Amino acid sequence: MSNATATASEKFETILNLGAKKRLAFMFESVQVFKQVWILNDDDGCVMLANEDDDCVPVWPERIYAEAWATGEWENCTAKAIPLKDWQSRWTPGLEQDDLLIAVFPTEDDDGTILFPDEFDSQLKAPKKRY
Repeated sequence: MSNATATASEKFETILNLGAKKRLAFMFESVQVFKQVWILNDDDGCVMLANEDDDCVPVWPERIYAEAWATGEWENCTAKAIPLKDWQSRWTPGLEQDDLLIAVFPTEDDDGTILFPDEFDSQLKAPKKRY
């Protein structure tokens, strides 16, 4: 394995093993850089999660993290990038209208941080510290 591959793999594992708060910060930092939010789609559309009494749309900062989550019952899902301006103009109002929440950067072991669409949107606009 090359050093570049080892480094990318180590970064991937390090980020996945961060706590929810640090993954949240990484999410917002990545969105600021890449100007996109990643979701998973299946034949029925966007993947949804049930969290207690609420339905959530899970989101990730990069394709690799979304794909890593697509295992088991989700293995037929594909990662899809939503451009940031589309997210803010169409997804945020749509999620609010449908009373859906956002599960930010869930992992196999952690549901991520659950936010209201307007909270997520305002955090997307605020500059973030490095994780």
